[in-house]
Amino acid sequence: MAVLGYRPLLYPRAPTGATAPVDGGRGRADSGMMVPLALFRAFPDIFLPAARAVLIRSLLLTIGLFALLGVGLWWAIRALVAWMGSGEQAGLAGAAAATLIALFAFWLLFRAVAMAILGFFADEIVVAVEQRSYPAAAVTARPVGAGQGMRFAVRSVLRMIGWNVLALPLYIALLVTGVGTAALFLALNAYLLGRDLADMVEPRHPDLPPIGGAARWLMGLAGTLLFLIPVANLFAPVWSAAMAVHMLQANRKRRP
Repeated sequence: MAVLGYRPLLYPRAPTGATAPVDGGRGRADSGMMVPLALFRAFPDIFLPAARAVLIRSLLLTIGLFALLGVGLWWAIRALVAWMGSGEQAGLAGAAAATLIALFAFWLLFRAVAMAILGFFADEIVVAVEQRSYPAAAVTARPVGAGQGMRFAVRSVLRMIGWNVLALPLYIALLVTGVGTAALFLALNAYLLGRDLADMVEPRHPDLPPIGGAARWLMGLAGTLLFLIPVANLFAPVWSAAMAVHMLQANRKRRP
C-alpha cells in the first residue's frame, strides 16, 4: 500500500539513531503545532501490521460487548413484557427499544470501551511505532506489563464514565445555550482522553519529560474529534495511540 511509505514533509522522519523528530531547526514546536503534526504523522502508522492486528481485535471485542448488551436488553425487556401480560405488539416495541438503547450506548460508550480494550494491547502499537520512527528510543524503552495495562483500562473506564456522569446536570443545564453542552463535552473528554493517551505512552520512557498540560489537552481534543467522525472513529483508538507516541518523542528535551 502506497500510504505505508508516505512521509509528511512538514514532520520528516528522524534520522537513524535519533530519538526525537526533526523540526527543521526551529527547536521544540509549540503545542499548537505539535498536535496536528503528530496526528498527521501518525496516520500511516495505523497501517502497520501490529496496529492492524490490534485494531481488528479491539473492534471485534468492542462490537461483541455491545452485541451482548443488546441481546441482554432484548431478553430483559421481553421477560418484562411477558410478566406484564402484554401482547405481541408490546414485545416488538420492547425489541425496538432494546435496539435503540444498545445503539445509543454504543455511541455514548464506544470511546470508553474501545480505549479500555486498547489498553490491553497498547504496548504492541507503541512498540511498532517506536521501532519504525524512533529505533533508538525503542531500544531503551521499559516494557509495560499486562498488569499495568489492566490497571490502565480500569482507570480509563472509571474516569470517563464517572466524570461524564458528574457532568450530566451541567450537560442538561447547558442545552438551552445550543452549543454549551457540546463545548463542555469536548472540553471534558479532551482532558480525559489526553490523560489516557499520556498514561499509555509515558511509562515506557520514565526518563523523558511528560507531555505538557496544554499539549495533552490538545492531543485529547484531536482524539475526541476523531471519535465523533464516522469511519474515522473506528480507527480513532489506534490512531490516537500512535499520535501519543509522536507527541512524547517530540516533547523530548534536547541533549548534548
